[in-house]
Amino acid sequence: MDRSFLINEIKRLKTERNACTLAHNYQVPEVQDIADIVGDSFALSRAAAKMDKEIIVFCGVRFMAESAKILSPDKKVLIPSKYAGCPLADSITAKQLEAMKSKHPGAAAVCYVNSSAEVKAISDICCTSSNAVKVVESLKEDEVLFVPDENLAGYVAEKVSGKHIIPWPGHCITHARITVKDLVKTSKEHPEAEILVHPEVSEEIRESSDFVGSTSQIIDHARKSSNTEFIIGTEIGVLHKMKKDNPDKKFYLMSPRLVCENMKMTSLESVYRCLLNMEYEVSVPENIRKKAENSLEKMLCIE
Repeated sequence: MDRSFLINEIKRLKTERNACTLAHNYQVPEVQDIADIVGDSFALSRAAAKMDKEIIVFCGVRFMAESAKILSPDKKVLIPSKYAGCPLADSITAKQLEAMKSKHPGAAAVCYVNSSAEVKAISDICCTSSNAVKVVESLKEDEVLFVPDENLAGYVAEKVSGKHIIPWPGHCITHARITVKDLVKTSKEHPEAEILVHPEVSEEIRESSDFVGSTSQIIDHARKSSNTEFIIGTEIGVLHKMKKDNPDKKFYLMSPRLVCENMKMTSLESVYRCLLNMEYEVSVPENIRKKAENSLEKMLCIE
């Protein structure tokens, strides 16, 4: 379909349906450009809860749309691609977390927002990549189960003293594609560039970087930095906003493999069809939603 037709139809349907479109920083550029808000997963869910719209079209992956539904139970939440999942979120089930908790009965269970509603429901508290350190520091327990990202768990363990962090052996397959060879190569090609990476990358990549932060923190850091060149160690989608915000600065992706196939399942056409046909609705059983909401709300109290 013609791009201008799709954009105009999306605008028309949003008005007719009293809908908003939210896009994660990893979405393709054209989807980011038609979104009402672009940001990281939890910031989008919080924004959606405050918006005076009946319908939320979440351009991201399923766990993100679930989080929006958890915080906005009275709104209809749609996701343009029903196949847009997250291997990291799928790496642990509620049953597996229960088994982990039974082995460590005195430990607090912290789940990364990149997890299912069921896992959030049986966790003590949730966290994002931007506040994981604060969340763990806030806990009274000395032992902490951290699921499902082992690299983020490692990053937290580096920053927090006096806590024993027990990680779940899961990781983001996109961030795991970065190798030391990639970092060395891009550093040699751009010796003046500042290296900014996501905490989901491996420890050896983090240790050789200048800044570690969430997608929003990386974007903010690049905007405020006096540097004019940056090597980016997270999904390619963030480059779109970074280049728009900083036209006089240069950005280099650490690896051409930093592409999340699930994030790229959403297109202008799928957003249009989602609004036209009111598909695909994301639901969370109320008993699970309430418990998961508690995990998220506890996190909000310490921010």
